[in-house]
Amino acid sequence: MNESKLLVERDGGVLTLVLNRPGKLNAIDNDLAAALLDALDAAAMDSSVRAIRLRGNGRAFCAGRDVSEAPTDKDLELVQAVAMSIVRNPKPVVAAVHGWTVGAGLEWMMNADIVYAADNARFKLPEASIGVFVTGGLVATLPAAVGLSRAKGLMLLGEEFSGAQAADWGLVYRVCPAEDLDAASLDACHRLAALKPKVASEFKRVLNLFGLEGFARAVDEESKVQRALGRDDEEHVP
Repeated sequence: MNESKLLVERDGGVLTLVLNRPGKLNAIDNDLAAALLDALDAAAMDSSVRAIRLRGNGRAFCAGRDVSEAPTDKDLELVQAVAMSIVRNPKPVVAAVHGWTVGAGLEWMMNADIVYAADNARFKLPEASIGVFVTGGLVATLPAAVGLSRAKGLMLLGEEFSGAQAADWGLVYRVCPAEDLDAASLDACHRLAALKPKVASEFKRVLNLFGLEGFARAVDEESKVQRALGRDDEEHVP
């Protein structure tokens, strides 16, 4: 039997969801995205879950979408649905990232409420260079975090950057030694889980209401552009 592409761990009120395709640097395929979406939606309805942690198994958090096969509408729908589920989930979500955090993996990271990064984390947004568009509401979340000018540079130039730069620019809350990432992120989740659920939920809801007021529209527009670019490529195939 194949090992699950998503591992689920519980520690009191903290639910940890582990991307588990280590041989592919946790690149996203439909099975992984669908499993993550189901787990997030179930957690939203489970009163015993007070905080959610998202991390990756192996050498990376997530290397983005698995590009071994051509993207489909189903790929896009699932990636966008996960992003919406993270942002709209009433439970606070902490991302604990290490190693490569690329493309859609970075976009999901930006959907989280609080991000802890290992000092070995490396980030990149390669979409423009390979002729596709970003997803996950990144056109809303990234400018909100780093400002419009830097967001344009990061998306269009696609240059690699470090955990320290990510912290300086506001993409992550805290950088810690790689060996401390698990403990630090889990401790943050336990502190979030100790809050009154309604308090945590309302802080998240109202902060996103004003800080990410265009998020749903951003996701919708990204999907339209992604599909349009795909059709344009098909029309120019010799």
